[in-house]
Amino acid sequence: MTQRGEILWTPDVARVAQSRIQVFAESRDFVDLHDWSIQHPESFWAKVWEYCGVVGERGERIIQRTEAPTDPSREFISTRFFPDAKLSVVENFLRNSGDGEAIIAINETGNRTIRTWDELHIRVARLAGALEDLGVRAGDRVAAWLPNGIEAVETMLAAASIGAVFSSCSPDFGAQGVLDRFSQITPKVLVATDSYIYGGKKFDCLERLAAIRAGLPSVIETLLVSSTIVSDKAALTNYETFISSFTGAPISPRRFSFDHPWYVLYSSGTTGVPKCIVHRTGGVLIQHLKEHQLHCDIGDGDRVMYFTTTGWMMWNWLVSVLASGATAILYDGSPSYPSMTRLFDICETEKVTLLGTSAKFIDSARKSEINPAASHDLSALRTICSTGSPLAPEGFGWVYEKVSKDIHLASISGGTDICACFVGGDPTSSVYAGEIQRACLGMDSDVLDDSGNSLKESFDVAGELVCRQPFPSIPLGFWGDGAEGFPDPSNPGAKFRAAYFERFPGMWSHGDFASWSRNGGMTIHGRSDTTLNPGGVRIGTAEIYRVVEQHPDVLESLVFGQDFENDVRIILAIRLLADAKMSDELIADLKMRIRNACTPRHVPAVVIAVHDLPRTRSNKLVELAVVDAVNGRPVRNVEAIANPEAITAIVEALK
Repeated sequence: MTQRGEILWTPDVARVAQSRIQVFAESRDFVDLHDWSIQHPESFWAKVWEYCGVVGERGERIIQRTEAPTDPSREFISTRFFPDAKLSVVENFLRNSGDGEAIIAINETGNRTIRTWDELHIRVARLAGALEDLGVRAGDRVAAWLPNGIEAVETMLAAASIGAVFSSCSPDFGAQGVLDRFSQITPKVLVATDSYIYGGKKFDCLERLAAIRAGLPSVIETLLVSSTIVSDKAALTNYETFISSFTGAPISPRRFSFDHPWYVLYSSGTTGVPKCIVHRTGGVLIQHLKEHQLHCDIGDGDRVMYFTTTGWMMWNWLVSVLASGATAILYDGSPSYPSMTRLFDICETEKVTLLGTSAKFIDSARKSEINPAASHDLSALRTICSTGSPLAPEGFGWVYEKVSKDIHLASISGGTDICACFVGGDPTSSVYAGEIQRACLGMDSDVLDDSGNSLKESFDVAGELVCRQPFPSIPLGFWGDGAEGFPDPSNPGAKFRAAYFERFPGMWSHGDFASWSRNGGMTIHGRSDTTLNPGGVRIGTAEIYRVVEQHPDVLESLVFGQDFENDVRIILAIRLLADAKMSDELIADLKMRIRNACTPRHVPAVVIAVHDLPRTRSNKLVELAVVDAVNGRPVRNVEAIANPEAITAIVEALK
């Protein structure tokens, strides 16, 4: 049994010397390098721009700060990185040329499609031109309801070429889940799929697409990615036909400011419809370059696959490897179909150098008793990244026992909120079981107790994860937060301030429980808010509530996460109407409704019926207290709960 804190891997001297971070660091070790990066951020970020080869006009100023802020959060939200810079993510992503493979897309059936660098240049330019001819302009939104394939990357790059803002959802989202997100940002163009394959089954999307289109009156054109001809030609335009319709001169990527909006990502929808997080171009790009090249040792010629969907921020992280000259390998399908070795099959055939996955997949692979080290040639694989949820020590041990004894296992953690990482890997130092190796460079990450005191010297004591200083990928804000449309980056709205700066004024508070280790690393213990995180996918309770409470037999419900087998399982507690009875049929009906309206990941693992649900004295249902209780933690603010006996009843029902 692997023990927490056990040393599992130490890089040899040659590997350390050849690593990009060692070259970047010159004579510093990681601890000194990190200290320098947060004590001298202007010098650090200027060096990242130069070393990582950012294409664009940098300008003279590196950081512009707000003078004498009266609001402690104002220094954070008003600090601007590279305020005079002009750049295009497309120039950075497509700096390579030739017939080398830029993107490889593989679906569950084994179909393999490639785009060379030259092909990607041409197709992105044509698609950008066709979008511009359609009337898409800088700042307009282009939405994609697509699987993890080449078309999603092409659409994103074409939109960025002309300054349009890209947003995506995966096709396993139900129509309402898509509308909860896209309807807020009023996209001008929707790119969608007619179907997708998962777990050996083909799922038709056209019925849901009709409902989505009906709910998006702002859309002037719907492009359909399809291998077949659709009869409704007047309403849907074939994606390939649309690209080939452009016959003008190729559209050259245009440079925009460092803070120009690039992506809209979405919060999990815990307290209502998901918040639309608007991310700035340069901030996300330079964070990804730093994380890829320095923390993951990715460079020209590497081949990177991250198991993700277009609805998770790791998709955005994955496609950014193009900016480091690496090939992006996109896999769309189940990681366990037709067997648990599916991802390792691809690693072998595609000579993957970095595999990214979730802690849940590693745990499932461990329980399946597969042995990739014995059954596969993984000699090209240098790095495995794990994220989405905390990786247990047993998962660390399995990787080194059953995958490779000489691999850099980089457990990483960040969030959709910053589209980047707070803590991650260090290819120059040892890997300890159950621990993330380091705070990321340029990120002044810390763990605080409830009084705001640092726990850096209190090893293994859990507290709140914070970042003490501004960083480049601070979002511009939430869409529509206090004003219509794009947020004002110098004065984002009340929801944005409350989400990240209310708990500890003057610091970014992320909502994770974490602790420092005596090895200089960190352990993430899970979410400290009510966001669900099964299998590493963030899910909001509000999305489930909206479905459950439409059921005629349900009076009210409570959704929460319970730690279970190194993951989180979703529990649904319901109060039934007086004449309704709990039954297997009712549970099946609820699960089916949730699956159809949301995604399969939203379906609760356990459904229980209770006589009452815990609530505050102002009659608001309590989630955090239940989460604490069922996970064996002390219940916070118990004095504010009107009926604490309801919490006890839920705990007993789950035993």
